[in-house]
Amino acid sequence: MKKKEVFQNYENFIFTTYGKLPLVLVKGKGSVITDIDGKKYLDFFPGWGVSNVGHCHPKVMSAVRDQIDKLIHVPNNFFHPNQGRLAAEIVRNAFNGKVFFCNSGAEAIEAAIKFSRIYGAGKRFEIITTETSFHGRTMGALAATGQAKYQEGFAPLPGGFKTVPFNDFKAIKDAVTDKTVAVLLELVQGEGGINIASKEYIKQLRQFCLEKDILLIIDEVQTGLGRTGEMFAYKHYNIDPDMITLAKGLGGGLPIGAVVAKDKISCLLKPGMHGSTFGGSPLVTKAALGVFKAIQQDKMLANVKVMGPYLMDKLDELKKKYKIIKDVRGLGLMIGVELAIEGKMIFEDCLANGLIINCTQGKVLRIMPALNVTRKEINKAIFILNKAIEKATAV
Repeated sequence: MKKKEVFQNYENFIFTTYGKLPLVLVKGKGSVITDIDGKKYLDFFPGWGVSNVGHCHPKVMSAVRDQIDKLIHVPNNFFHPNQGRLAAEIVRNAFNGKVFFCNSGAEAIEAAIKFSRIYGAGKRFEIITTETSFHGRTMGALAATGQAKYQEGFAPLPGGFKTVPFNDFKAIKDAVTDKTVAVLLELVQGEGGINIASKEYIKQLRQFCLEKDILLIIDEVQTGLGRTGEMFAYKHYNIDPDMITLAKGLGGGLPIGAVVAKDKISCLLKPGMHGSTFGGSPLVTKAALGVFKAIQQDKMLANVKVMGPYLMDKLDELKKKYKIIKDVRGLGLMIGVELAIEGKMIFEDCLANGLIINCTQGKVLRIMPALNVTRKEINKAIFILNKAIEKATAV
């Protein structure tokens, strides 16, 4: 197809629910993605964090090719080997509990909300969330999200949620009532602008939740699967949550979500109480097993622990050079560059020169390269970003 035909099909037949960039992408490998005209881009925001192990990682592709010839889908009232294997691998890397499979981060959040309500036994149902959080676009996940701009036009939202300031333990403590069943938060707020929970905040919160029998749910949809240098971000905080939600990087590009819950929660769910038609299919679970294999055998966590600080150092150098950079913050390879000006121009200039990043909250450049990013790729990205910032400061 020609580019014009692609654009026309979108205009004629697809909802305009996304702000589109004028690129038609057709091929990707590692940290490089290619458009229909053959132009290559260094992708430092691969699939909004979906392609954690890079585009079309060989171990993921090998797993998919092997499975697609055998069996793609079976209903969840039958068994298949891959789902059990993947659940065991997730639990081995997380905490003792059980796994529910679905298809996305929003579905995982919806499941966690339902599981919390079951735990509350009809008496406790309120969930405390935080400002500038993002948990998804479905109605429950949207109600949990602490950003009004995403909720506009969709009232009335489901009830049972209280939103308090992020990184403020007292605010959570003051919001708790005899109806409170859970606290839901991201340890690194991605869409919110790369805001990082302090260790003292999480330590106090975990202890408080244990004392009050309140569930602590950590949204690991974007931070999970090695993004922060640990398999899951909560491991930086020396805690065990009651539930975590996973998606994005778990499938290496294929749609899969999951909830990991402790046994005191999972034991309450009986057949018929929750489900997902496509959740945990043979194909997506085989792909996810390929993701774990790639992270572990290619030593990607170790790479993040080296490349994360290296990228931060390079960005700190830019901060010293340009007054428009107010802050550089991050954990592992999940980094935000906060600007004193709108970031759109810099984002667009980077794109025009072959670097894909993201701009969130208007003024925060979000940089999240693949876990196997190289020093050479980081140097190239910094070169392009430097030129874009230099151009913006000259305006």
